[in-house]
Amino acid sequence: MEPFYDNVSKESLIYLGVALLVLVILYWGTSIILKRLGKNPKYLLPKSAFKRLAFPLILIFVSILLRMKALRNILGLEDAGFWFRKVSTILFIFSMAWVMIALLKIVKNVVIKNYDIGVADNLKARKVYTQFTILERIFIFIIILLATGFMLMSFEEIREVGISIFASAGVAGIIIGFSAQQFIGTILAGIQIAIAQPIKLDDVVIVEGEWGRIEEITLTYVVVSIWDKRRLIVPTPYFIDKPFQNWTKTSSELMGTVFLYVDYNVPFDKIREEQTRILKDTDLWDGKVNVLQVTDTKPNYVEIRSLVSAKDSPTAWDLRVHVREKLIVYLQENYPESIARTTRLTVEQKNENSHEA
Repeated sequence: MEPFYDNVSKESLIYLGVALLVLVILYWGTSIILKRLGKNPKYLLPKSAFKRLAFPLILIFVSILLRMKALRNILGLEDAGFWFRKVSTILFIFSMAWVMIALLKIVKNVVIKNYDIGVADNLKARKVYTQFTILERIFIFIIILLATGFMLMSFEEIREVGISIFASAGVAGIIIGFSAQQFIGTILAGIQIAIAQPIKLDDVVIVEGEWGRIEEITLTYVVVSIWDKRRLIVPTPYFIDKPFQNWTKTSSELMGTVFLYVDYNVPFDKIREEQTRILKDTDLWDGKVNVLQVTDTKPNYVEIRSLVSAKDSPTAWDLRVHVREKLIVYLQENYPESIARTTRLTVEQKNENSHEA
């Protein structure tokens, strides 16, 4: 060990020791502050915040140590200063990008944990969740893009090549710009969806004639979960450029319709009473809308529309099916003659022809 101390500058050892001590104190102090904020109920910082930030913070401290001349003197690598500085710069940029992404995820978790997307009236929760999910991906994309650019531009050779290309290839830049127009438009559509929110996560939509729910929203595409477990992948600009149906744009509550076609002799008041009884006997109904109206008349039948309401789309579908079945059974048992006249006449004619034969 004596030769080592003889060949190493005492001043370098002191500088490196002080630097290590300062970095350890900073790391220790940061960990204590973050852990206490996570335990204190007055603060919104989650307990896992320090775990997310610990490793990138260590890398930042390492990048600072690599840049110190004292470390190179101790290692006897004074001539490798250029590479130490480059590694330090790249490591620092990488670590800072990591810290920013980790902080972004922490902020997102802090905000969305106050909103439960699983409740019945989850419109506000879905709005917040959609905005933060899309914006998180946008910021992560920007952070990674900028970090990669800064890393590459830290090399003089790459910087000079980039400047010369930008200076002499104006026409090529225009061509590339036109080629990337669709990609840029897709990214802007994702940003517009995050802000204007024509769709939100878990929205019920009809796209390309398919009924489904918005399962995932990315910068470039949207995944629609179809009722039969299929997945419809739709480009993000579709929801900006083309019309589509959104059943839960302003509320998760929905009204369902049931159409019946009956004879003119059917007593409508009795059907209304039966519908009220059916709705009161089921938990699918939210107790708000219970309407039965005659919406159209034809020479051979009357159109009746039953309008009912439910807390959300799946429940509305089940309620419609339930009401339709129960009303048909009621008509079969109490008013069998209510079959549409065209059908009854056809059956009677077939019976007459069979007797004549």
